[in-house]
Amino acid sequence: MSGRRSRISEEEINELISKLQILLPDNYHHRHRGSSRASAATLLKETCNYIKSLHKEVSELSGQLSELMAATDFNGAQAEVLQSIFRS
Repeated sequence: MSGRRSRISEEEINELISKLQILLPDNYHHRHRGSSRASAATLLKETCNYIKSLHKEVSELSGQLSELMAATDFNGAQAEVLQSIFRS
């Protein structure tokens, strides 16, 4: 790898922003369909917030699953199977 950075054109940035808008739920980007520079920055901030909320949700669900597995009578093999499913 040479130390040179490849430049991304404005068109490529706009295309990536459009793809990002498609991935986010409507309530995170419904105001930003025009995709101007200012809305792109806002969209990136909202994307970060959305990712943080997903991390929080995963953490909460993992805790609930752990509690459920602790309260349920699984033998070692069954617990291993369930853990391997949730790791994938």
